[in-house]
Amino acid sequence: MNRMIDVIVIVGGGSAGWLTAGYVAREHRERIARGDLRVVLCESPNIPAIGVGEGTWPTMRATLARLGISETSLITRCHASFKQGSRFSGWHHASAPGHDYYHPFAFAPGGADGALASYGALTDQWSDFSRLFGAQQSICEAQRAPKQITHAEFDGALNYGYHLDVTAFAQLLSEHCQAELGVEHVLADVQEVLRDETGAIAALRLPGDERLSGDLFVDCTGFKALLLGDALKVPFRSVAQVLFNDAALTTHVNYPSADSEIASCTHASATTHGWIWDIGLSSRRGVGHVFSSRYTDVAQVAGTLSAYLGVDEASAEFRHISFSPGCRERVWQDNCVAIGLSAGFVEPLEASALVMIELSAMELAEGLPRHSSQLPVVAKRFNTAFAYRWDRVVDFLKLHYALSKRDDSEYWRDNRAATSVPESLQQLLTLWRYRAPQSNDFPMAREVFQSLSYQYVLSGLGEAPLLGEQVSSALDERAQRALAQNKQTINHLMSQLPGNRELIHKIHRFGLSTI
Repeated sequence: MNRMIDVIVIVGGGSAGWLTAGYVAREHRERIARGDLRVVLCESPNIPAIGVGEGTWPTMRATLARLGISETSLITRCHASFKQGSRFSGWHHASAPGHDYYHPFAFAPGGADGALASYGALTDQWSDFSRLFGAQQSICEAQRAPKQITHAEFDGALNYGYHLDVTAFAQLLSEHCQAELGVEHVLADVQEVLRDETGAIAALRLPGDERLSGDLFVDCTGFKALLLGDALKVPFRSVAQVLFNDAALTTHVNYPSADSEIASCTHASATTHGWIWDIGLSSRRGVGHVFSSRYTDVAQVAGTLSAYLGVDEASAEFRHISFSPGCRERVWQDNCVAIGLSAGFVEPLEASALVMIELSAMELAEGLPRHSSQLPVVAKRFNTAFAYRWDRVVDFLKLHYALSKRDDSEYWRDNRAATSVPESLQQLLTLWRYRAPQSNDFPMAREVFQSLSYQYVLSGLGEAPLLGEQVSSALDERAQRALAQNKQTINHLMSQLPGNRELIHKIHRFGLSTI
């Protein structure tokens, strides 16, 4: 039966549920004010949040500004600090643990066409590409902040995202969405998903036989996928044959003192059987070891993580998280769309989980159908876009493993094997064997990873293109200008930018300007 779409029911809270509620309510605030649209979020009071990753991309700044949440509130309430990219240690070779490379957030000027990357390869400076043509690596190494207290909210000298406490973040979102955006909140466990004669979702049965009816349902129930998976039976597409990791041990680490410096980037350290993330919040560090249960066990990983932390294994407290890497074959079925872990999850590398939530919530809000007759068209477009994005996430994460030269375990040898590399990534690597990645290699609007991100990983892992040519005078002139400008920029920023801890203290005391 055709009908107007007037009630949006989001099932599940956390970052996924509340970001989705916020985007939809903010985009359609006039309809909510008129009373012809309701956004209802129903979440269980008994399910704890899963905080696999606590890093965001710079996109979160625009998201917060769009929702009307101040940066000062995020910093002070969510134990947040500034993230300027990722630092990778030990990924190149097991015998070279001191070999680091960076994937910074700041784009090198003019880097999208691959010309500066080509210059680095032609002049045997490929491995220093991110340092030579961008200031952010040097700023991260000095543990400086990307902005000053005089910068306005969401503004800065360099591009940045955040490290944050996801539980506190969800609470901040919840309060804001209810108080400022008109989102209705229902605390209840879903007893049953009720479907109509067409197979679409009609309502949710809550305790006491109460019914929560809706026109469009958003599944934000995490790995359980209560609506899209359990009720609508949309199959799960595993990528375990490509990305092997399916578990993590996590913990929190206190700083030695309240004045301890805060790292400016996520630190990802490769180990024999996986890798360790180390994230600096303002109040603590979040640390975890990602691994594959096919190649090791919890006891061995616990020993590795304890050694990394320098603690006695017997006294260490680790939380064990299991997950299945992959995504649903369709994230939109009938009148139900999945966002967050219910749509898919691969692993925490490069912190893609939150940005996929942002993209999904944004596109749902912007393309929200008004009538049920539009659902098949909107669903098809949404599914096509996100199937592409999930494939690109898998490709980019696999790139880190496929190009590694580590040979110290079966885990790494199998990760490097051509049989575990998707054909789409193999095709790109064939192109990049003789040229640097370019922006036109990635045609989708709102690409998850840009060409420069691939350049950083390829250069960091020593995979230089075979150009077979000389540096032209035009390229040399362009590169020399960029090199000189970058040196000036680094010197200027080093003299101006405070340390992360210093800036966080000032924000807690004074706040940031909204102008």
